Formats: sequence, C-alpha cells, structure tokens
Amino acid sequence: MNNEQGPVAVITGAASGIGRGLAEHAAVQGLRLVLADRDAASLHALCDELKASGVQAVACVTDVGDVKQVERLRDQAVEQFGGVDLLFNNAGVMQTGFSWDITEAQWQRMLNVNLNGVINGIRSFVPLLLRQGRPAHVINTASLAGLVSSPLMAPYNVTKQAVVALSETLHYELAMIGAPVSVSVLCPGPVASEIMASNQVVDTAGADFSQLLDSTIRQGMTPAELASQVFAAIAEKRFWILPHKGFKPALERRVQSILGETNPQFQMADVEDNAHAAR
Repeated sequence: MNNEQGPVAVITGAASGIGRGLAEHAAVQGLRLVLADRDAASLHALCDELKASGVQAVACVTDVGDVKQVERLRDQAVEQFGGVDLLFNNAGVMQTGFSWDITEAQWQRMLNVNLNGVINGIRSFVPLLLRQGRPAHVINTASLAGLVSSPLMAPYNVTKQAVVALSETLHYELAMIGAPVSVSVLCPGPVASEIMASNQVVDTAGADFSQLLDSTIRQGMTPAELASQVFAAIAEKRFWILPHKGFKPALERRVQSILGETNPQFQMADVEDNAHAAR
C-alpha cells in the first residue's frame, strides 16, 4: 500500500454493520474509499458524511451477486483513484429455518450475495491487483459459521464455509506464483448490525431462532472495535482473523470428531455460541 496519494480500499456491504465500521476506520487511517452497497440511500448518506469530513470517497450502488455490477465497481475504482490496494468482499445476508423449508429463491439469494459476491470480487479485482505489481490485500468476510455449523442456519453455514475454502485456496494460489497480494478471511462472532433485517422467516423454529440471533447480534462487538482488529491483522498480513475466541472449544470438538470419524454432536452451549455467527 505505497500509493503516494494514500491507499485505496474497496468495501462491499459498506452502508451498515461491519462494512460501515471498516469504512469509518479506513477513513481515519487516510485511505481513499470506494464504497458499495445495494442500499442506495444509506450508501450515499455514508459517502456524503465521510466526504464532508475531508475523506476522498465515492459511492457505487452494487449488487455483488451480479458480476457486471462488480466489474463496474472495479472500473469506477480505477477511473476515480487509479487502482486498488485493499479489497473487502464483505456484503452478506441472513436466512434461518429448517434446510428443507427454505425456498429455492431464498437459497439462491444467499448463494448470490454471500458466495457469488466473493467469487465475483475475486474474479473482477485479483487480475487488477496482479497487474498493478505492488502489495495489495484481499479480505473476505466469512463468519464463525464458516468454521462450525449450527442448526437452522443451513444457507449461512454453506455459504460462509465456502468463503473460507475459497479464501484458503486463493491464499495458496497467490503464494504459489509469488504474488505480492495477501489474503485474509474474517470469521467474526456477534457484531452489532442489522443483518437480521435481511432474514426471511419461513417457519416457527426459524422465527424463534431469528429472535435469538437478533438479540445476540445487537449486543455484540461494535463494528469500530472489529474494524480495529481487522486492520491490525492486515498490517501483520495474517490470514485468519478471529475476533471472538470463545468458539474455539466448539471448533476443537468438530476437528476431533472428524479425526476420530465419530458422528457430530451438537451441544446446547454451541447454540448460544454459534448463533453468534452472523456478521
């Protein structure tokens, strides 16, 4: 990040929650910002607020599930600032309920935003980062749900675990070719946000679990605190960003079950911990 005019960060899902926290922290650090979100009103309000404080920022309304829109986001970043140094593939939505009751459209929505959004970000931006020939960093937002699974969160578990796998693969590939591009995967627990507003309740169990998630998330880590940890990890070029340490016993049990080839057993304590997996 040696751009003389200040590094450039592209942040998807920037209008609220973790994305907004990342944008505000990046602004304080003197980065130039390309902010993306589907919520046009909230996105432009944030961009105007940051610009009023002297930050160089541009807003680009983007549906990350549409590769053409992500390519437009990349082109706008290049046109506005000449390149990109940090790419935050952060946009995400939530869906709860029994896996067999969740509709095809709801499954597809989760795949489009949570997984295809990251795939589109990588395919659109990594060739640019490689052509630039300077240090850059890709940060993909997964979740604790990317490492341990909970019932009633199938689409979220599936998409976030795929993001972890994709991030590891990208890390290996960039190292294999000696590229100056680093990768991190962010796996947070509860962070205060409005992600549950995107949930489409499909059954009574999903409704009850949704209420638990919403309450837990609203009482979670502040986006500002999370952003501080994320940028510290970026400075250290750390792949794993795990802001919430309390989930590790559940992860250890899962790994032991895999190695011992025993059937997974979900514990009630995990319900409280893993319900925290939403961004």
